[in-house]
Amino acid sequence: MDLVPALEEPLKKVLGPATAKVMAEHLGLHTVGDLLHHYPRRYEERGQLTHLADLPMDEHVTVVAQVADARLHSFASAKAPRGKGQRLEVTITDGSGRLQLVFFGAGVHKPHKELLPGTRAMFAGKVSVFNRRLQLSHPAYELLKGDAEEAVDTWAGALIPMYPATAKLESWKIGKAVQTVLPSAQEALDPLPASLREGRGLVSLPEALLKIHRPHTKTDIAAARDRLKWDEAFVLQVALARRRYADAQLPAVPRSAAPDGLLAAFDDRLPFTLTEGQRKVSREIFDDLATDHPMHRLLQGEVGSGKTMVALRAMLAVVDAGGQAAMLAPTEVLAQQHHRSVTEMMGELAEGGMLGGTEHATKVVLLTGSMGAAARRQALLDLVTGEAGIVIGTHALIEDKVQFHDLGLVVVDEQHRFGVEQRDALRGKGKQPPHLLVMTATPIPRTVAMTVFGDLDTSVLDQLPAGRSPIASHVVPASDKPHFLARTWERVREEVSQGHQAYVVCPRIGDEEDDPRAAKKKSAEDEAEKRPALAVLDMAAQLAGGPLQELRVEVLHGRMQPDDKDAVMRRFAAGETDVLVATTVIEVGVNVPNATVMVIMDADRFGVSQLHQLRGRVGRGSAPGLCLLVSEMPEASPARQRLNAVAATLDGFELSRIDLEQRREGDVLGQAQSGARTSLRVLAVIEDEEIIAEAREEAAALVAANPDLTGLPGLRTALDALLDEEREQYLEKG
Repeated sequence: MDLVPALEEPLKKVLGPATAKVMAEHLGLHTVGDLLHHYPRRYEERGQLTHLADLPMDEHVTVVAQVADARLHSFASAKAPRGKGQRLEVTITDGSGRLQLVFFGAGVHKPHKELLPGTRAMFAGKVSVFNRRLQLSHPAYELLKGDAEEAVDTWAGALIPMYPATAKLESWKIGKAVQTVLPSAQEALDPLPASLREGRGLVSLPEALLKIHRPHTKTDIAAARDRLKWDEAFVLQVALARRRYADAQLPAVPRSAAPDGLLAAFDDRLPFTLTEGQRKVSREIFDDLATDHPMHRLLQGEVGSGKTMVALRAMLAVVDAGGQAAMLAPTEVLAQQHHRSVTEMMGELAEGGMLGGTEHATKVVLLTGSMGAAARRQALLDLVTGEAGIVIGTHALIEDKVQFHDLGLVVVDEQHRFGVEQRDALRGKGKQPPHLLVMTATPIPRTVAMTVFGDLDTSVLDQLPAGRSPIASHVVPASDKPHFLARTWERVREEVSQGHQAYVVCPRIGDEEDDPRAAKKKSAEDEAEKRPALAVLDMAAQLAGGPLQELRVEVLHGRMQPDDKDAVMRRFAAGETDVLVATTVIEVGVNVPNATVMVIMDADRFGVSQLHQLRGRVGRGSAPGLCLLVSEMPEASPARQRLNAVAATLDGFELSRIDLEQRREGDVLGQAQSGARTSLRVLAVIEDEEIIAEAREEAAALVAANPDLTGLPGLRTALDALLDEEREQYLEKG
């Protein structure tokens, strides 16, 4: 987060082109300000050695240790056939363990002179194994001279900052570069208003930068981090508050349902009563729709909590008021499914202009990329004339040639599947900005909602509709207890014999060419990771020829033609298929109440939220659901603990917290940021819940009183830096 013009000096002018190039390419740092905001990840104490016993394999590490011994060996090789090859082996220790360093050839001379027993130094390199022992080959190192003033200055007093580094640039080199630019920190303009800073007892920004890079005590580090967390939380929340403020100034057409119109007719024919949660959320939405500025609401709902019903009632209210509603779905399978379920729920109310349509009826059209030309032409005509009140489609809705008579509401299903430009293009099709309802079935903890969807008002559906059945979940340890896997297929047969259906989900399709990059990415967590993930096509063939013989098994995956996908889903929905072997294409929105079993193969290769989404495809009818998570991971592994957590609770909000706590902070906002580098360096969205909530209140109050941020140059500059192009997408979630 680059702050002020004084800090916009390019690094190549200050550090030289070679270092600046590495910093730009590997760490994304371009200016003095960028470098000052590249904070240490942790600190080493001079008298305390790092734990060599805990070194991670295949990672680039920096350790502080003492040389125990150093030996020079000669050996013969192709390059040195007469035994003139040289290898220096240095053993270092830190009290917790020992580590071997090796240097070869001409590279032995300098370390042989410098790395004498008793010498302390920082060593950086990639951890590998040789002869079953950990080693660093040709590590970079920096001697720590205990008595020299220079070492004390360079390594920031008693605490040595350890920076996020790369193989091309060790932590101490970054530290030296930071020392070079640190005097510029004095010129950093403070983004926090003085009243806020003083009221909360926070140090100034120049002081925080100085203390985080050159702390003398742990108290310095804590004071700096507290201050810098506030910067990140507050600047982000001001950006979101300004977005909310700007949206509130936009004009929109108020849309209220007619007392005896389409919505009333629809409610009258519902065969069940809405849950209290559905009624409450509907009221919030109807209140928003009745105002003269656009609704921006996020509807979070547990899997199966009836979000589609709430969204449909909102669309009907807008049609009642003379407008049109568009629902944007991420895939063709889902768009077709929504279209089918909406027309079924509406019955003759969806037959506007047709024989059999009732007085209040409207037309519900589908628009996807793979439609035939004639059907597409008719759909486009129905939209432009206003004949169709509701359109459901994929991003085909966004194309230039799609025009609406009067677009009043946009419903986006599973928001994270859409880019910002796509959503804005659809919003641009209204004569005035349409109301916006974003639905997500991924439960989001409160702080993440405040951070990622901070410009939306949030409604939560956490009650399951009546008639929904509980889902039992179990982990099937396939390698520890193979008979459990055999029992899994027996359970599937039992359910099918009772007239039910089953899903089997696999991570891969199986027709991919072997990707050489995939081999490199494998984690060393366990032997199970060394084989490729199970594939739909292989699994379907194995099951049909083995444990599920005589059952009707079909496959579904993302690379099938849209018509074929739809045909498979129709057959499954109609009960003509017993077992559907699929990829995660079924993760979102697929609704077959008769499906009662979900078997997820290699379940450890899916994320917690994804497993929860998949599980939500069963138990949608009156019969209880069963979800079996098959894994070959050993019992003590983190992957198995993750699966146990999913099996232990059906509470999506609880699982989303577990998910976030297990992932790196940068991933939390990953989907929201379209791959942009996270703007959060010290703020942790789960741990710092209080700071985020307080910063949101402060930001809202400030923007309400001073929307142009007059007299706050530091805050304006910080906002400009936050809202550079790569982060624009992240904030444009709304």
